Amino acid sequence: MASGAIERFDNEARQKFESMGQTVVYRGELLRHPVYTRVIHWTVALFFFLALFTGFGIYLPWLFKWFTPLFGGGPLARQMHPWFGVGFVFFFALQALNWLTPMIWKPSDTRWMRNLHKIVSNEEKMDPPDTGFFNAGQKVQFWEIVGGCIVFIFTGAILWGGARYFGATAVAISYVLHDISALIMLGGIFIHIYLSTIGEPGTFHAMIRGAVSEAWAWTFHPAWYKQVTGRDPVEACEQARREMDAKR
Repeated sequence: MASGAIERFDNEARQKFESMGQTVVYRGELLRHPVYTRVIHWTVALFFFLALFTGFGIYLPWLFKWFTPLFGGGPLARQMHPWFGVGFVFFFALQALNWLTPMIWKPSDTRWMRNLHKIVSNEEKMDPPDTGFFNAGQKVQFWEIVGGCIVFIFTGAILWGGARYFGATAVAISYVLHDISALIMLGGIFIHIYLSTIGEPGTFHAMIRGAVSEAWAWTFHPAWYKQVTGRDPVEACEQARREMDAKR
């Protein structure tokens, strides 16, 4: 019942956003992310960095004091920070519902992790053939953010209420857990930005335009490519290589 309700909510949201936006898929491309997914993604990113910058101004004012004037000064930045955090958690929850099914861990993801050193070193030119819509690295980051959001909810509530309601010990522990979770999440975001721009060229455009080239699909997500096209990714790659050689 819960799964069906999630799917109905997700489908209705997708339809509404598709009626307001547009995704153009050209020849040789595949639809990767619809309008709804892209809007949620960038909204999550916006609230994350707003919470991050105000948090830096609170946590290390001597180093990041130049952040706080952007938000009207230190006291106002301190008041806005928890609301930015609420926005981040809320919109990521929508994205989590949107991506819950493809983010489920599978045996193929365990094999992907075991093969990680070859992928990172570019020893393997294509991801493993059973790599689906999301690879194991993306799933690890997704669930890390889910865990981080849970930590933010509890520690953020305690810090927001203060020692008056929760006691000094709870507040002190919450400060530590809150900051550690934020730093872990920030490290993951840096990796995410690198992979979506330099590490896997074409990924950034997928979240801007919503479409990716077939070459990108068979290189980084071959099982997904086969699922949506019905073609073998290795054969498609070889055919494209032969066509390029013929044009030379």
